[in-house]
Amino acid sequence: MSVAEPRRIALFRHAKADWPQVSDHERPLAERGRKDAAVAGRKLTDSGLTFDLALCSTATRTRETWKLAVHELAHRPKTVYEERIYEASPGELIALLNEVPDEVATVILIGHNPGVHGLAEILSGSADDEVRERMNRRGFPAAAFALLSFEGPWKSLEPGVATLTGYWAPSE
Repeated sequence: MSVAEPRRIALFRHAKADWPQVSDHERPLAERGRKDAAVAGRKLTDSGLTFDLALCSTATRTRETWKLAVHELAHRPKTVYEERIYEASPGELIALLNEVPDEVATVILIGHNPGVHGLAEILSGSADDEVRERMNRRGFPAAAFALLSFEGPWKSLEPGVATLTGYWAPSE
């Protein structure tokens, strides 16, 4: 892949989690979360993107979200379960994405708020006005995702270089 070709990123927040008496890291999905994760997978398919790499938090709710969503995709990307995504700040997530090999064109990152929402806002220097307005109005609820693109190598990903090209949240 040439670094001149656009890179694409999907930032995907885990679906609705339950609150049983377990550590935060081990919280499973709630019933609604299981349904929304599958719907989000179908909406990701509708976006037309084929992911080369999935970076998924090691938390139970993100792993369950990804397992249900990826089942809906036409192509199953290589998945890396990355503990650094759990409780990561937008800056830490950018540093992680800067490590992606340049032969990878399209990445999906499955993580948590506030990091994922903050990252979508920080990266998107430009956007379709309607898409940005929907994301600003809805925020980043459980199972939401934002689609971004930028040009250059992954190590050049920094605040403001991407374009927000799509956004979806449950009940849209």
